[in-house]
Amino acid sequence: MQKDWLITGLGIFAILVVGAVIWLWTPDLDRVALESRYAQSPSEFMDLAGLRLHVRSNGPTIPMPMAPKPDQSPQPVPTVVMLHGFGSSLHTWEDWVPVLSQDFRVIRYDLPGHGLTGPDASGDYTDARGIVVLLDLLNHLGIQKISLIGHSIGGRLAWNFAAAHPERIEKLVLVAPDGFASPGFEYGKTPEIGLSLQAMRYVLPKSLLRMSLEPAYASASVMTEQRLTRYHELMLVPGVRPALIARLEQSTLRDPNPILASIKVPTLLLWGDQDAMIPVANAGDYLRALPNARLVRMNGVGHLPQEEAPAESALTVHQFLQ
Repeated sequence: MQKDWLITGLGIFAILVVGAVIWLWTPDLDRVALESRYAQSPSEFMDLAGLRLHVRSNGPTIPMPMAPKPDQSPQPVPTVVMLHGFGSSLHTWEDWVPVLSQDFRVIRYDLPGHGLTGPDASGDYTDARGIVVLLDLLNHLGIQKISLIGHSIGGRLAWNFAAAHPERIEKLVLVAPDGFASPGFEYGKTPEIGLSLQAMRYVLPKSLLRMSLEPAYASASVMTEQRLTRYHELMLVPGVRPALIARLEQSTLRDPNPILASIKVPTLLLWGDQDAMIPVANAGDYLRALPNARLVRMNGVGHLPQEEAPAESALTVHQFLQ
């Protein structure tokens, strides 16, 4: 009798587990439909470094406001390139573009494994690969020097690029950048990805994503339904979820101090004082390591100043770049 009850109980448990998986299972969305929704003009797709890179460019492309004299060649328009953070897309910078594009050519793209760029066939999501992709983009567009902006993991990629190719950088803006090891993490150690994150390949209901994103904002009102839907749908681009997990698995931190010490260009650190993802206390590490950096703290702002306080943060960056 006890055995029969055990078998029955296990059967019911198995049915409940299967039912929960079926209920929570989140399939990929159709790429064509997503491109029609999130790749409006001036979006374009560039075949670079083995990728189909989703890129947007705004702002002037010829010298402004005065044409060159006959005996002079046109001077290149100052260019800003922006790199988003983990799980995000080029859309995170949308509210900065109208401000910065008044005086700069503004270029942003979905990092490999993110958004409409989608997965990298190489399977390589290291910073070294990110540097190659950015360098190929600049060479393809014929751009010699840029000011580079990076947020979170995009910030880590930005300062690594600045150290590897100082001849291509005018100024550097790091928005709550990743790079220094948090408590419980070690340099040179491959991170372990738990089952809950691994399950993201198959299970990613919007309600769960909301719970993951809300701590990034100091004000819950910033997480609008439209913003949440965009994040959710762009994470359901075919191949993106496995790529995000692969990026985490390949994010082996190195001691950033000697790398940062080599960066001589003017650097702006922009940080929300309510950042719950990468605390503003980390700014002290960057200020000690970078020879030519200054910090702007944003009061009452979380991990995404470009989304939570777009007008104030865009003005701060614009003034710095000018």
